[in-house]
Amino acid sequence: MSQKALGRLINSTPAADGVWIALKGAAAGVDFSCYLAGAVGDTYTLTQAKDNAGTGSKNLAIITEYHTCTGNGSDAWTRQSQAAAATIVTTATAAQNAMVVAVEGTSLDDGYKYVKLTSTGAGTVNALTRDLLAQRAPQNLPATGA
Repeated sequence: MSQKALGRLINSTPAADGVWIALKGAAAGVDFSCYLAGAVGDTYTLTQAKDNAGTGSKNLAIITEYHTCTGNGSDAWTRQSQAAAATIVTTATAAQNAMVVAVEGTSLDDGYKYVKLTSTGAGTVNALTRDLLAQRAPQNLPATGA
């Protein structure tokens, strides 16, 4: 029997829009996977905080690269680049319905342990914490926002 990825490589928070995700001490990084159907575009903002209550929250302007596609498996990911910013703006085209951005734990300011990505529209946000520092059976994983 093979070991599954959940608990070994990743933890997932499927409803992560505006939810604090623990990084430092929990995982090497988080990939936010976002989706908004209908080719309407969206704006996503990355924020960091010292705890899961949002203490000292401030924008984390480190996003220089992200990937987009339609999200239905019919096309490959397209790399997008921008000057370092805390926001990503997807355009009103079907080719940008889906978006993925990676955030490394080392990108957070000293004393900051949590990040969140917030959609200003109706986009869904899934947080996939990756490269877990402690591997556990899924039922023994800590809450990602704790």
